Amino acid sequence: MAEERNYKIVTMIPKEKVAQRIEELGKQISADYAGRTIHMICVLKGGVYFMTALSNAISEEVPVSLDFMSVSSYGDDLKSSGVVRIVKDLDEPLEGRDVIVVEDIIDSGRTLHYLLRMLKERNPASLKLCTLLDKPDRRERDVTVDYTGFVIEDRFVVGCGMDYLQKYRNLPYIGVVEFE
Repeated sequence: MAEERNYKIVTMIPKEKVAQRIEELGKQISADYAGRTIHMICVLKGGVYFMTALSNAISEEVPVSLDFMSVSSYGDDLKSSGVVRIVKDLDEPLEGRDVIVVEDIIDSGRTLHYLLRMLKERNPASLKLCTLLDKPDRRERDVTVDYTGFVIEDRFVVGCGMDYLQKYRNLPYIGVVEFE
């Protein structure tokens, strides 16, 4: 387990701006999927906060079903270990479904590259990726992000599902952890 150090959390994206952007993404997804059903896959744990808000922002005319996966590549460290492990797989098959994978943050892309390749093998009708935060400067593997909340610089962030040592997921804003 990583050792806790002295730090402070500084607001990067205020909660009002986060909420507004999620509403915009919901409208965009609603328009793109008009007349279809969306099967959203949440990547636990961090993605659950974003997926809940996002699914609420999607039009009532676009039915949404939900499933959850737990994929680990971090452990308790500050940087990705590079080792991807499926901790909890999906409960339902994907064949023939319009799927959107919902993530809290994408940085190296290693986890999502692996996960998307695995999910494509399950024959969904379509497979798209939505993330609240994208750090393209840290990208090591190519992943196509179809819906992005915010592109951010390479900073260690918490809130809206993201954590530091399993804390601060509940913050309604995106904060930068600044170590002293």
